[in-house]
Amino acid sequence: MIEVEHLSKTYGSTPAITDVTFRVEPGEILGFLGPNGAGKTTTMRILAGYLPATSGTAKISGFDVHDNSLAVRQRIGYLPETPPLYPEMTVEGFLHFVARIKGVSAGDRTAKVKAAIARCNLQDKQRVIIRKLSKGYRQRVGIAQAIVHDPPAIILDEPTVGLDPRQIIEVRNLIKSLAGTHTIILSTHILPEVSMTCSRVAIINRGKVVATNTPESLMTQLTGGSGYELEIEGEANLAKQVLQNVAGVSLVESIPGHHLIHATDGRAYLRVIAQPGTEPGREIAATLIRAGFGLQEMRRVSATLEDVFLQLTTEEKHFEPEAANEGEAA
Repeated sequence: MIEVEHLSKTYGSTPAITDVTFRVEPGEILGFLGPNGAGKTTTMRILAGYLPATSGTAKISGFDVHDNSLAVRQRIGYLPETPPLYPEMTVEGFLHFVARIKGVSAGDRTAKVKAAIARCNLQDKQRVIIRKLSKGYRQRVGIAQAIVHDPPAIILDEPTVGLDPRQIIEVRNLIKSLAGTHTIILSTHILPEVSMTCSRVAIINRGKVVATNTPESLMTQLTGGSGYELEIEGEANLAKQVLQNVAGVSLVESIPGHHLIHATDGRAYLRVIAQPGTEPGREIAATLIRAGFGLQEMRRVSATLEDVFLQLTTEEKHFEPEAANEGEAA
């Protein structure tokens, strides 16, 4: 549905994005994740036909964004970070206006507007002037204008920025309800947004896509999977030697700061990283007890999307977990 290949944008001698490549399959929600200034908005604007690329290609529904800009715009709904609203219009009047300029026929216009209002839960606000709406409702109107012509692809740039927790949940549920019938790119720097909404993630840093995969696969492949945090009675280095020989253990390290609860002198605080696909917890406990260590606390810990994000955006590395399967240059 959406194909981006070797896309670059340069302002003078300053690159905004470099060699960006990814795909979004029909009906999928792709989270385009990155820190502020990473190139997310530049990429979204190019896909929406708002900015020309310096090099590379982007296609939506088979149409090239540069060569067939009008055809692409007819097939996308775009919500920039600041919703493009006319504050003196009513919600219903604004959506009728948008439907008309987006080419919805006069005979279908009323039905399309009603469908967008219903889908965004705006029935009680349809005759309210937009400037009188809360920010959460204005965001819903922004999404409604993006879907009023029922496009196959939707591009959302930071759709929940500045909203309160209740509004975030409402907008998040709305976006999830659009999956399947629409292909969605959701640009954000908010990690929970991605993990709770998106089926796949593309992480961009310093203008380059550094990883593309499902959140679960990234957490497993980049962080080594799950592990355990231990509080034991005994000497840390001896415990490390004992645990390193346990089947399924890939790494044993001390926890800096002794941050586990009830820290007391004479105890060691260790983190044990398990090999992907293994569950060595029972053997870890048994091995420590057999070796004479007192096991005071043991708790399971799992890698998070935050771990992945920090690893990929703070280290100079390039990771391509899907390249072998999909031919993508991440």
